[in-house]
Amino acid sequence: MTTTVKISEAKTHLSDLLVRAEAGEDIVIARGNDPIIRLARIAKETDMQLLLAEVRAARQKAAASTHEEVLSWRDEGRR
Repeated sequence: MTTTVKISEAKTHLSDLLVRAEAGEDIVIARGNDPIIRLARIAKETDMQLLLAEVRAARQKAAASTHEEVLSWRDEGRR
């Protein structure tokens, strides 16, 4: 959802607008009827996202696994 407010309203209610933007609402500040800026929450990377990025980076450096290796890992302990 996007809410548009005039500059004077944004000055008066900035704290409230920041709370709403932090909660995920897009706030557009307009000069007259012309939108000039958007307040939006900055997405934070979670610990899981950082971990996945590290794993992906390590995986790119590793040698590719063969089909036989994958089948061997799958069948490990089944015999």
